[in-house]
Amino acid sequence: PAIGQTLMRAIRVPEFGGPSVLKLRPDTPVPRPAPRQVLIRVRACGVNPVETYIRSGSYPRRPALPYTPGSDVSGVVEAVGDAVQLLQPGDRVFTTATETGGYAEYAAACEDSVHRLPDSLDYVQGAAIGVPYFTAYRALVHRAHAKAGETVLIHGASGGVGIAACQIARAFGLKVLGTAGTPEGMALVLKNGAHQAFNHREDGYLSKINEATNGQGVNVIVEMLSNVNLSNDLQMLANGGRVTIVGSRGPIEINPRDTMSKESTIIGVSLFFSTKEEKAECAAALFAGMEAGWLKPVVGLQYPLENASQAHEDIINSQGASGKIVLIM
Repeated sequence: PAIGQTLMRAIRVPEFGGPSVLKLRPDTPVPRPAPRQVLIRVRACGVNPVETYIRSGSYPRRPALPYTPGSDVSGVVEAVGDAVQLLQPGDRVFTTATETGGYAEYAAACEDSVHRLPDSLDYVQGAAIGVPYFTAYRALVHRAHAKAGETVLIHGASGGVGIAACQIARAFGLKVLGTAGTPEGMALVLKNGAHQAFNHREDGYLSKINEATNGQGVNVIVEMLSNVNLSNDLQMLANGGRVTIVGSRGPIEINPRDTMSKESTIIGVSLFFSTKEEKAECAAALFAGMEAGWLKPVVGLQYPLENASQAHEDIINSQGASGKIVLIM
């Protein structure tokens, strides 16, 4: 495909380390899409906690250096590979993965990771869908098999995945309980589908959650910070309850007996293992949510591309999440 521009601005990571290893390079070659790939002119790119783990070198899957981080871009299709059938230049799209990295002015992505962005959502919101919504759907539907009428606790509900989980769970008929670390976060959680919100920095919040279930416990927990909460989670579950592990920043000690007393299940969640069919199902469900209006991404802090290192600092060290962190090109 003929692409006018040959060089672009992109963040490059030459070595693993702290946020300062994110370097803005103005002379990065624009990628050329392979036969089943799409080249996207990026307008915005979401920042996910996992990108900070990968950058630090502590994540099991390490990219070859140097690399450009970022999976959740939104923008306009610039060019398509020869074998691409469903997309064409000019389409507004968002992605759940890229081949060349999203912290850049252009990104190549496989066709099955590129999804249409409805006109009702802007590009900044489009960059907040990808990993958070596909992860929340996978946790609730594919892994926990959550059903209408069940009670779900979203532990860390004011961040990207948390807000997505609140909206999906509410739309699917669950009773939704959410936690956040600040009053602003709690208000955001209530505005986005939670029936009740709790402050996880307050003493006694666990017993308040138990009271909200009339002592029955919760059926499903979507857990963002397992290394802090997992032991408590196991004690909050109803009989047959499931904890889905979406995030963890270290080890934790649990008592396995807590799973026996409830016949509960601890379930790992990783988008990496989604099948093609699961991705297609999730995309269809989320597109319906965009059309119906219940899927409304909440964008928090926005940074220009050159401030990517500050975004990495803030996503890990903020006092309480408040929507999705997004880079603007």
